[in-house]
Amino acid sequence: MPRYRLLLEFDGGPFCGWQVQANGPSVQAALEEAADRMVQRTGPAVAAGRTDAGVHAQALPVHLDLEHEIMPERLAGGLNHHLRQVPIVVLQASRAPEGFHARFSATARHYRYRILTRRAPPALERGRVWHVARSLDAERMQAAAETLVGRHDFTSFRDSACQAASPVKTLSRLWVERRGLLIEIGASAPSFLHHQVRNLVGTLKLIGQGSQPVGFAESALAARDRAAAGPTAPAEGLFFVAADYPGEAGPRQSKMAP
Repeated sequence: MPRYRLLLEFDGGPFCGWQVQANGPSVQAALEEAADRMVQRTGPAVAAGRTDAGVHAQALPVHLDLEHEIMPERLAGGLNHHLRQVPIVVLQASRAPEGFHARFSATARHYRYRILTRRAPPALERGRVWHVARSLDAERMQAAAETLVGRHDFTSFRDSACQAASPVKTLSRLWVERRGLLIEIGASAPSFLHHQVRNLVGTLKLIGQGSQPVGFAESALAARDRAAAGPTAPAEGLFFVAADYPGEAGPRQSKMAP
């Protein structure tokens, strides 16, 4: 039973998220349907992270178990052919190494959030940024972000529907950078709570616009109360960037490459 490793790029706008759901189309269902048109699967497609509705991916690792071997190039080409009606692309396909699991083998996950700060709404970037019609102070946001890095109880940044066994997570990096009218926020951790990145962004946005002090983020963290932190940022600005695996070089972390 050969296992194949895929790398997916997709626009999350039309989907209810990665996971198969009864209330709408999912990325997982679209990929599995494409695979079923050309090969025989022996199990579901498994991703490194279960993205929410509207969240995008630049390079989401996925594994797929098949009944028979197939050339990776042919697998990628066939999947892309059958996915041509939806905004999902297989960037790479390869035979997975022994014991590889897209979700459980990952040692880190990297996300990026993009905020467009200008009065005019986006046209070309519509659906791929959070439009904030005012300037944000990236330096204040960065100062606040630094107080959240490390191993903490992130209850204040956890969605009420989160199913994680514990709110304690290790946030490896949280950085903020201005690129012209764009504010980019990068977050890296072994794993995240449900809506954790979006809740962190919503809190940093309040600090960036000056309605809360820099210390607001640290105070919210200490409160261990979701009501103490900022709002949940919209899904459309969030991208799954990459996942790390043992023995492999991760993405450049000095401001993750676009």
